Amino acid sequence: MRRSYFAILFLVTFFNARADHITGGETYYTLISSANGQFRYHVTVKLFMDCFSNRQFSNPGIIGIFNKASGARIQDVSVPLSHQETLNLTDAGPCITNPPAVCYRVGYYEFDVTLPASPDGYVISTQVNYRVNGISNLTSGYSNVGATYCGEIPGTNAHPDGPKNHSARFTGSDMVVVCANNTFSYSFAASDGDDDELFYSFCEAYVGGSIGGGGNATPPNPPPYYSVPYGNGYNGGSPLGNKVKINSSTGMITGIAPPEGTYVVTVCVQEIRDHKVIAIQRKDLQIKITSCNVAAASLPPGYMLCDNTQTINLVNFSNSPLINSYNWEIATTGGTTIYTSAAPTPSFTFADTGTYQVKLVINRNGQCADSSTTLARVYPGFVPAFSFAGICVNKPTKFTDATSTRYGLVDGWHWDFGQPGDPTATATDQHPTYTYSSLGLKNVQLIVTNTKGCIDTLVKPVQIVDKPPITLAFRDTLICIPDAVQLKASGSGVFSWTPGVNIINANSATPTVSPTSTMHYYVNLDDNGCLNRDSVKVRVVDHVTLRVMDDTIICQGDAILLHLESDGLRYEWTPAQQMPNPYIAFPTATTTFNTLYKVTAFIGSCSALGDVAVTTVPYPLANAGPDVMICYDAAVQLNGSTDGKTVQWSPIASLSNSTILNPVAKPPGTTNYILAAYDNRGCPKAGLDSVLVTVLPDILAFAGHDTAAVIGQPLQLKASGGVRYNWSPGEGLSATDIPNPIVTHFTPSNGINYKVMVYNEANCVDSAFVQVKVFKTRPSIFVPSAFSPNGDRNNDVFRFVAAGMQNVEYFNVYNRWGQLVYSTTSGANGWDGTIGGKAQSAGIYVWAVRATDYTGTVYTQKGTVTLVR
Repeated sequence: MRRSYFAILFLVTFFNARADHITGGETYYTLISSANGQFRYHVTVKLFMDCFSNRQFSNPGIIGIFNKASGARIQDVSVPLSHQETLNLTDAGPCITNPPAVCYRVGYYEFDVTLPASPDGYVISTQVNYRVNGISNLTSGYSNVGATYCGEIPGTNAHPDGPKNHSARFTGSDMVVVCANNTFSYSFAASDGDDDELFYSFCEAYVGGSIGGGGNATPPNPPPYYSVPYGNGYNGGSPLGNKVKINSSTGMITGIAPPEGTYVVTVCVQEIRDHKVIAIQRKDLQIKITSCNVAAASLPPGYMLCDNTQTINLVNFSNSPLINSYNWEIATTGGTTIYTSAAPTPSFTFADTGTYQVKLVINRNGQCADSSTTLARVYPGFVPAFSFAGICVNKPTKFTDATSTRYGLVDGWHWDFGQPGDPTATATDQHPTYTYSSLGLKNVQLIVTNTKGCIDTLVKPVQIVDKPPITLAFRDTLICIPDAVQLKASGSGVFSWTPGVNIINANSATPTVSPTSTMHYYVNLDDNGCLNRDSVKVRVVDHVTLRVMDDTIICQGDAILLHLESDGLRYEWTPAQQMPNPYIAFPTATTTFNTLYKVTAFIGSCSALGDVAVTTVPYPLANAGPDVMICYDAAVQLNGSTDGKTVQWSPIASLSNSTILNPVAKPPGTTNYILAAYDNRGCPKAGLDSVLVTVLPDILAFAGHDTAAVIGQPLQLKASGGVRYNWSPGEGLSATDIPNPIVTHFTPSNGINYKVMVYNEANCVDSAFVQVKVFKTRPSIFVPSAFSPNGDRNNDVFRFVAAGMQNVEYFNVYNRWGQLVYSTTSGANGWDGTIGGKAQSAGIYVWAVRATDYTGTVYTQKGTVTLVR
């Protein structure tokens, strides 16, 4: 059992000048009576309005009646609103997620009109100035396109009984819902009171009246009417994309809905009587497709693996969150299952060609259970193709099928020549002919089938023109007596050239001409009676004119652009090895020595010679000297040399004199100085060289923090800031030329000062000092018992002194609640009695320390300190 739930929301602009509340409309009529060549019709205009709009139907509306052929206005009818009704979709079904609210008020405008029988027939028309904004299948920027809604009363030219007619009337339900990217079907079926044959097609929606008009209070403009500006890959014949089709016999629209948005859709139904189209009725809708989801097993009409693959990618077009399970099955036509899967989107590669059955079951035995079956035809190598000849308006265009197939035979063709509204613009012949009555780009579609059931579609653009295009290889050329030249044209049709003077093969696309004086040759192209004409000018001379540039001087090794004045068509320069392209009029040459360049200019067999002498002068020699490294804030003398006359250094701001060879430079940082040398020997350019003066950063000499040691235990000094060091005094040091010597003291001292000289890469030097106190004790941590952080610079911080310690792992201070208020590994700074800048209260605090002496022995100690305020 197959269940389907479909959803479409209509938003069609109609009547009022800003009538974005109207969501659809159609016009139909019935014949009431006829007598003495007069026909009385009952006409109905049916409009839709969103229930949630706060606007009202216009009352009255104005409807125009026009001559169908000439567009002459017959009469305008002011019609009051006849009656209204409400349509409301209250239950979209349990298997639609996020269903939209669908509710419309329907307004009817009805009137009777009596018209005489007309050879041409009539057009009944109403117009509005604006559609809704943001329509997805129109070109961006056309948010205020109007709308025209019209129907036709046949004339006697269409059929002797044409005026005796009941129009086709659309009968499909307007209360349906469609979800974006889901399969759907919607009926545009119509009924006809005369039992005329009906033919359905998508057609172009029409624009409306002039911007600023009075909407329904203004009479509509006369025909002809013009298409809205389709865009974004859509057109009147494909308003919902290439995945949505209309059945020409039933009016049923089926396919996969495009993305969420609002789309203009117009369906034309042709009334055909005795094999003649007598009238066309139209229904114009703005369909709003929403983001709802349908829980369904939704498969395409068939899988065509007819190109170059045997792998099928299975996907359910419904992506509803109500789908809980998938059961895929692929079987042969004999019923043998060859593949099953419970994956949402499985893939399968067929081992052999053939026709197979694909089945999908969703939510088996559960709510919203559904199933769908389709066929997969696996016959790779089916390639649709066609060509065409003849592209002139009102002349036959011949289409030639070139489809190829590896399996079976090509057996079916359905052509659509891209002329919406013309019932003759289709064919089922293999090689049909069609005559276009209008200019422009036509999207020709070929749907082709083979005996294996493969079907494919090819769309190719065909540009219909008023004359066949001629492409000329050139429109102006030059020859030299007694040469000949071949003219070249291309296009579709028969070529002929005039005049017939000094011409060979005048009835071909490529004749050869040899005129003795300048003349025009005219080409004529005949494509099945469609004509075009163009011309080629052949200029004739008896010699080549040539004037080469004057001799010149260049700097040695520079490139020079050689140039000339000539009517030549071809050139040869020598020496060719100095040029990237020696066969052009203005080549670039590069040379390091004096050179005589020669050129030959040609027009056919005629030629002329010329030459230019190029003298090279070497660049002035410039030597800025070797790169140098200097100390911070130091100066250095530059030492340049040259064989030129003058020099110029740059940048000049940090130089004592920028115009001498040896200025003194004092750069604020590393600087690249450029020396430019000039002379007067003929090379106007400067010889260049540069010297990089690297300025080393200021030395940050550091000998370590003052410290303490104990008698007999080694102490390691630690200096930094340079690449080389020298300590003094050297007594007791393990070394004096390293940053971290070890010193051992055997007598106590109140303070020994060590000085270290710190050098950088340029041998720049600075110094630093460290004081070492030597205690006659074991390695220990000395901690004061009190401190007073009152800002008098006397005992303001609480710090420790480490004597004989290699490193301090931690020195922590706690308040009386056990909170850590200070921690460090160095005795250099100390605690100032604050936490986060906030002064702590006076009282007793606990400290703890852990350190390691130079023998590796771990030292721990605890105590208290009093903070005095």
